Amino acid sequence: MTKQSVCIPSSSFDFLIQLKKNNNRDWFNDHKDEFLKEQYQIEKFADALLHELSTHDVIETPTGKKCLHRIYRDIRFSKEKIPYKTNWSGSFKRAGKSRGGCYFHIEKGNSFIAGGFWAPNPEDLKRIREDLAFDDMPLRKILKSKSFLSTFGDMQGEQLKTTPKGFDAENSAIDLLRYKQFLLIRNFTDKEVLDKNFLKEANQTFKNMRPFFDYMTEVLSTDTNGIEL
Repeated sequence: MTKQSVCIPSSSFDFLIQLKKNNNRDWFNDHKDEFLKEQYQIEKFADALLHELSTHDVIETPTGKKCLHRIYRDIRFSKEKIPYKTNWSGSFKRAGKSRGGCYFHIEKGNSFIAGGFWAPNPEDLKRIREDLAFDDMPLRKILKSKSFLSTFGDMQGEQLKTTPKGFDAENSAIDLLRYKQFLLIRNFTDKEVLDKNFLKEANQTFKNMRPFFDYMTEVLSTDTNGIEL
């Protein structure tokens, strides 16, 4: 079996549907073997995706299994007390000073590939805004590129309704300066997820994030003179 032939089986969706209807510990424990079987299928997909990512990026995550997120929900601070997630998901960490997170989410009717900066710390957010305020054209060029538009459409993420403190409301980059998150998201239909080409499409999606990641890495790892921090 080649890496590109690794597929998400329809049974992976079927298990999640049943789990959503029976989201309790007794049912889950009674179907633990089924869960492990389906989790292994997702692990095989993650391994294959890691292999593909490693052909064009340096990934720190050692195995597909290590990238997978636990099915158990942290309900300590949640109003919704159901114990299990109703999706499969995983994330890959880029190695060294390379910045940007890679995430996949498999859920019937809500599957997507995502990447970017979900919760940048204040120092990183300030550095990104300062760079954009000085020259927003490098990022705009990426956001307007054919590969970006056809894959992601627009950059997404939470935004301020007002001007960020310390920046000029008349700055030409004010629309970008308001971003608090910088997210790239591509949605997939259930049919696309189950298709034999999903692995290829997932890999290409991450590949199309690379110019954005490279831009952010440079901004966050060098000073205003381009000297490495």
